Amino acid sequence: MPMFDAIVIGSGITGGWAAKELTERGLKVMMIERGPMIEHGAGYTTETTAPWDLPYRGFGDPRLFARDYAVQSKGMGFDEWTYRHFVSDAQHPYQTTTADPFQWRRGYQLGGKSLLWGRQCYRMSDLDFAANAADGHGVDWPIRYADLAPWYDHVEEFIGVSGSRDGLPQLPDGVYQPPMALNPVEQAIKAGVETRWPDRRVTIGRTSNLTEPKPGRAKCQYRNICARGCSFGAYFSTQSSTLPAAQATGRLTLKTDAVVERILHDPMTGRATGVEILDTNTHTRSRVTARTIFTCAGTINSVGVLLRSTSETFPHGLGNTHDVLGRYLMDHALTASVIAEIPGFERHTYFGNRPAPFIIPRYYNLANREAEVLRGYSFQAITYRRGWPQGINREGVGKTYKEGLHAPGPWILFLGAFAETLPDAANRITLANDAVDADGLPQMRIAFRYGANERALLARAQGEAQAMVGQVNAKILSTSGEPGPGGSAVHEMGGAHMGHDPATSIVNRNNQIHAVPNVFVTDGAAMTSSACQNPSLTYMAMTARAAAFAVEQMRTGLL
Repeated sequence: MPMFDAIVIGSGITGGWAAKELTERGLKVMMIERGPMIEHGAGYTTETTAPWDLPYRGFGDPRLFARDYAVQSKGMGFDEWTYRHFVSDAQHPYQTTTADPFQWRRGYQLGGKSLLWGRQCYRMSDLDFAANAADGHGVDWPIRYADLAPWYDHVEEFIGVSGSRDGLPQLPDGVYQPPMALNPVEQAIKAGVETRWPDRRVTIGRTSNLTEPKPGRAKCQYRNICARGCSFGAYFSTQSSTLPAAQATGRLTLKTDAVVERILHDPMTGRATGVEILDTNTHTRSRVTARTIFTCAGTINSVGVLLRSTSETFPHGLGNTHDVLGRYLMDHALTASVIAEIPGFERHTYFGNRPAPFIIPRYYNLANREAEVLRGYSFQAITYRRGWPQGINREGVGKTYKEGLHAPGPWILFLGAFAETLPDAANRITLANDAVDADGLPQMRIAFRYGANERALLARAQGEAQAMVGQVNAKILSTSGEPGPGGSAVHEMGGAHMGHDPATSIVNRNNQIHAVPNVFVTDGAAMTSSACQNPSLTYMAMTARAAAFAVEQMRTGLL
């Protein structure tokens, strides 16, 4: 008799959702997290720590960061307050190429990267779901917007997403709390851009920061220190939202400090029977059995679990019948299109630190018919007034110098482009069986490079960004059309992608592995194309939909 109805591998954004949906629908669930416990509120040990109470005033020990966090420290949200929410690269190494290094950003703890994410919540549209079929890159999605629309509603209503309804078919509206406000500079940019280009829209970002309270959660305090953890519960994380819901059912067993080495498979039934786990503290192994398994460990780690799950039936990884597992890794091509100083608004300032950008949704190639440059891009931007840190690069000394830092500095605009990445079979995840990490598991090997199309998209975005900021007479400080390293958008996806055909995909339209139907992959690994908007909302909607399907299949005896 299985010990559980379901096992959920991972406790991040999708793992928390799987646990919530499965337990609320009556299943007995174990959720397994490879990192340590972090209690909501009490576990956010640096949330309110002042910079002068930190040894390096928030900037961190440069020697420690260079030695142990060489990759993690390159990303947004990493500082002396938050670095313990990121993995140690020294303890958890992986392999990539010198020519095209991939920056794999990770958080191994209860909640995973739900404590660290950018909180941007955007729906994909049929423009995105039909893109592969339209231009022949990658395999066709086996679902369309109508399949996910009610689940987008379900997720947005529960987690709380603030935003505006803009009536754009390429970026469908959702269930939103009141939007955060644009500041005066952003309002001027909006007026200038929309007057000059009526097909473009400047609007506030849709973010999972509450503007109205929910039970057990307060509204956002505009601190913008989310990656430290938020004891107010004002942004969506596993700890603040899905975990309490799952625990309230009394049907959740939570196991931390335990990494899933592999999924166990019974060749007689063709089904998975459970998992083998390694206690990361004692290094002892054990097995847990279940009727169904949800793989939610994060794109690269989920693929790693499947690749490690070899057997006589699947010598190259669970469900990997046609050498597809690990292929078609994607990340958005991200660049700082323009950084500029905006003059003329010195009399204006703002209250607090709004934790949301403003956005310019995709407007290019909305028919998916361009032959020379395929797909599209969107922009996310922030504006702010420079504060006292501007003095780091300013000459001066003494009283006059210090007094000059009392007043707010100039307005700065950061306008970044996110370009869609075409699915490419050569971008892939494999195991480096000749090298292990601190847990004794084979290191992950990541081969990834951007192609000519991504670079062409960003080159277009660069020119258009310069023209748009020109509407407010911006002084451009820097501009770029070159993508950052792979992984720098922290939107890695693919590797166990969804499709119609078992010969060309790993999971079906319900996120079941074709060859092992009681194993579901519902995190970013299941993505078949990347679109150009933040993908996490789609992961959550897919997870909720797959969980409902799994429970119904179990009730009818099909699983």
